[in-house]
Amino acid sequence: DFFHLVTMAEATPVEKADRSLQRSDSFRRKQISMRGIPQLESVATVKHSFNRHLHYTLVKDRNVATARDYYLTLSHVVRDQLVGKWIRTQQSYYETDPKRIYYLSLEYYMGRSLTNTMVNLGIDGECDEAMYQIGLDIEELEEVEDDAGLGNGGLGRLAACFVDSMATLGLAAYGYGLRYEYGIFTQKIEDGWQVEYPDEWLRFENPWEKPRPEYTIPVLFNGRVNDKGEWVDADIVMAMPYDTPVPGYKNETVNTLRLWSAKATKSFELSYFTKGDYISAVLDRNVAENISRVLYPNDNFFEGKELRLKQEYFMVSATLQDIVRRYKSSKFGSREPIRTSFDSFPDKVAIQLNDTHPSLAIPELLRVLIDIESLEWEKAWDVCVRTFAYTNHTILPEALERWPVSLLEKLLPRHLQIIYLINHNFLQEVSKRWPEDMDRVRRMSLVEEFGEKRINMAHLSIVGSHSINGVARLHSDILKASVFRDFYEMYPERFQNKTNGITPRRWLRICNPSLSDVITDRIGDSWVTDLSLLENLRAFVDDETFHRSVYDAKQENKRQLTEYFETTYGVVVNPLSMFDVHVKRIHEYKRQMMNALHIVYLYNKLKADPDMDFVPRTVIIGGKAAPGYHAAKLIIKLINSIASVVNNDPIIGDRLKVVFLENYRVSLAEKVIPAADLSQQISTAGTEASGTGNMKFMANGALTIGTLDGANVEMREEMGPENIFIFGMTVQEVEELGKRGYKPRDYYESDPDLKRAIDQIHDGYFLPSHPDCFHNLTDHLLYHDRFYVLADFRSYIKCQERVNSVFQEKEMWMRMVVHNIASVGFFSSDRTISQYAREIWGVTPSPPSVTVERSPSPTLARSRTAAGKEAGGDLFRPAAKATSESAV
Repeated sequence: DFFHLVTMAEATPVEKADRSLQRSDSFRRKQISMRGIPQLESVATVKHSFNRHLHYTLVKDRNVATARDYYLTLSHVVRDQLVGKWIRTQQSYYETDPKRIYYLSLEYYMGRSLTNTMVNLGIDGECDEAMYQIGLDIEELEEVEDDAGLGNGGLGRLAACFVDSMATLGLAAYGYGLRYEYGIFTQKIEDGWQVEYPDEWLRFENPWEKPRPEYTIPVLFNGRVNDKGEWVDADIVMAMPYDTPVPGYKNETVNTLRLWSAKATKSFELSYFTKGDYISAVLDRNVAENISRVLYPNDNFFEGKELRLKQEYFMVSATLQDIVRRYKSSKFGSREPIRTSFDSFPDKVAIQLNDTHPSLAIPELLRVLIDIESLEWEKAWDVCVRTFAYTNHTILPEALERWPVSLLEKLLPRHLQIIYLINHNFLQEVSKRWPEDMDRVRRMSLVEEFGEKRINMAHLSIVGSHSINGVARLHSDILKASVFRDFYEMYPERFQNKTNGITPRRWLRICNPSLSDVITDRIGDSWVTDLSLLENLRAFVDDETFHRSVYDAKQENKRQLTEYFETTYGVVVNPLSMFDVHVKRIHEYKRQMMNALHIVYLYNKLKADPDMDFVPRTVIIGGKAAPGYHAAKLIIKLINSIASVVNNDPIIGDRLKVVFLENYRVSLAEKVIPAADLSQQISTAGTEASGTGNMKFMANGALTIGTLDGANVEMREEMGPENIFIFGMTVQEVEELGKRGYKPRDYYESDPDLKRAIDQIHDGYFLPSHPDCFHNLTDHLLYHDRFYVLADFRSYIKCQERVNSVFQEKEMWMRMVVHNIASVGFFSSDRTISQYAREIWGVTPSPPSVTVERSPSPTLARSRTAAGKEAGGDLFRPAAKATSESAV
């Protein structure tokens, strides 16, 4: 039809491939089945609202509308259904005055919003049917949306899962972060190399955000502290909030994600114009607005860059001022301060620091309480500690933030004074506890004196918080036993564990409708909000009919991904082969090099014996390397070079294929994860804090090959050791080998398969045009193998052979798949957030008190009111003084 011709004509090859995934009749039937039977009256409402927005919001008609116009139109239709609940949710919070939860994170890897919002509102069936009746394909519209890539990887994606769970659990919660103009870079693979391009996710309209210029807040930088202790002569940057609604799943809660954008204090400095210097006027404005311009593309390597420090303080300063404003204005509809005492502040406010990036919130709150609100230090410190909680996400030394004192003194002179005072008081406590142990005092100091003087932000976060948690049991144990051992011995009651989780809405219900249907047919759909109910699937572990249904769902997902590979990359893969998937940021500790060595090992075996009994395998690797991380970018080049040789070798055929996923992101993960047979979680034991990709694969019926690292340990306990493929050294064995003196070259010399693979890479077998290209990689493996790749290689090979053996035994494989799906309930972010709420924030998750029904469009609401059928109650009747505070 007309729409199909227009959109396909405008589409890029990647977009065409994305859309082709969704076009099969069987897939569409499953989508409709998953979304339920639409109500005809609601379908008519959606159609009416769609036409209205197309004409009056987009100012288009069918003759000129593009695919993006139709996507934006549908987004406005869906957003209409949010607004009433959003307003009433905030009204309810102001009327009931609950304890509010504030989640501070520099990253939110949200992905796309349209499908998630429709599903959480329970209107996906109506929207699907309405678009079908209009003559549009809803899957094609969904593919138009750009990912909101405001995160690098796991930390940002976890934050996105958490805000979804907080809304679903009815918590009075707010997410705070930065509205980066450019998100995580767009990765292009050119001649096998990663090339970074800007992620211009805001180049088109973002229909999900609502600017709130009336709540713009000044943030100070630079200046000096005078003799009275006042911060003066500071530069000012304005922080303007943009609010994004976060709907809970089929409840009446719509929470807010507030992202700050930096704005100059004035459009232009007029003094420049009197001198005729227009360019300086523009540049001066840009300096201020650069603060929120771009996301730093790395979350596992600390770089002490001034812009990053500015971003961190800009976010926490605007956020803390906003939190204090909201605390004071406790009465709904009032912008005047109602509370003047801060005695109850920790009883009404809980602030969770997502890693150390927002840790400047601690001295900032103290500055606000002391300098602005005139509290005494002891009182302000007590309020601060009782308010903050800190989540640690890494144990890698290079990832821990340590800001130079000289930089803090320049940008935040008052905060440096406050940090010094915190440190002075804290070290006095340490000295009283251990009066003879000056080395302990030195280790625990917030100020690192050796070399360039720096502030340890993890130490600041621990001292200034009442709770410190790791994100997997093993990770938390390592924090207590080594990384923060001194602090654990001083504050044992503050340390706890909160194992990460994933939202079952996006990572099973939405991304895998085929499997969701199969599950719902057997146990109902309550699992979407209570993932522990999947344990009822254990009753079908030996049910051949259920096995067949799960297998068919997997094959449908694999078929779609196969089409995507052929269209996008020109690689034809065998859909019956094992889809072996390794997707995560490219980093040495995640050991993509071990996977590359295994591919070379398999290739050599096939070349040596083309007639051997070989289990067909498609190795799928994806992830981005930080632009300045040379070794990681070289690993990407190696993988693509190996793929070029393997995929074009006629002797190998379709028995072994290698695909590198360009620009891996949330929306691509939603295609790849449901199709995976094997999930690679092979980081060195003791290096991965938790991982959440492992949980997503587990929920979607992929089996895991991995080390006893991060959450793999708990996954193994939940599903049973017989249902996961574990290899390699344990944390203790890694430590013991390091103490004995690890010599990677000994492993190279003693293992002919390993030696041959490394020699081929070193000698340029996979890149004859540049034979010395990978020398740095191989030299590093042989002489500086920090993450024990060679030590674990032979164990990895043996485990992969066991994977092959089980994959050929379909009945055994399917039993393991069912065990995995049935055991994933513990790894729901709903469970994680419930534990945070009860054990850290001191609140109890409960259904929200809001009772607004689904609100139709304003036009239809007026007609229904006349007929006595208004669905939204008094939603469209103005509330007294509601305009200023209703959704803020």
